[in-house]
Amino acid sequence: MTRVLLVDDEANLRHALGYALRQEGYEVVAAADGEEGLRLYRTTAPDAAIVDVMLPGIDGYEVVRRLRRESDMPVLMLTARDHEIDRIVALEIGADDHIGKPFSTRELVARLRALLRRSRRAVPEPEGLLEAGGLRVDVGRRRVERDGTEVALKPREFDLLAYLMRNKGLVVGRDRIMAAVWGEQPAGGGGRTVDTHVKRLREALGDSAASPRWIETVRGVGYRFREG
Repeated sequence: MTRVLLVDDEANLRHALGYALRQEGYEVVAAADGEEGLRLYRTTAPDAAIVDVMLPGIDGYEVVRRLRRESDMPVLMLTARDHEIDRIVALEIGADDHIGKPFSTRELVARLRALLRRSRRAVPEPEGLLEAGGLRVDVGRRRVERDGTEVALKPREFDLLAYLMRNKGLVVGRDRIMAAVWGEQPAGGGGRTVDTHVKRLREALGDSAASPRWIETVRGVGYRFREG
């Protein structure tokens, strides 16, 4: 059974949404604040999370930031419908989708189902090695070495690097990257999602946007992995 972590401080909404999700066949673990949500994440290993922006203590943004340090599971954020900045920030910090309050429970369940379907539809990486400019990527074992030293990457960062390396020398647009690495374009903010993950990947590899060793930015288009 698919387990969903629900983090919202409104008891009525938490109970109503939890009931609706259970009716759809999901197992629900619910938390009233961010700290409890993170504790439940670590003890129950959910398959997806629904996180409200406005939470007591640490807010929803910080919850998602911390989740993203440890997991690549789908995250849906609940935002204020009339606050565009909430929606933009949600996507930039790593949420996969957002929905504004008040919302239709049917729409929320549909969005969650789509996120889970997208994450499970990822095509398995073929076995093999990718090597370029001091980087060595063992696709089968999902290991990366930079100049002989192992580099720890999160799952989505690994998939992004492998995709760029397979297209070495080619300019690949953000939409194409989204389709290949994420499965399909999320509801808005796809370009920002790609940019955020490229930034994190560069940081992990010790690469520089200003003077790239591996990943070049092609302004207005996307990215290119350098041939040499």
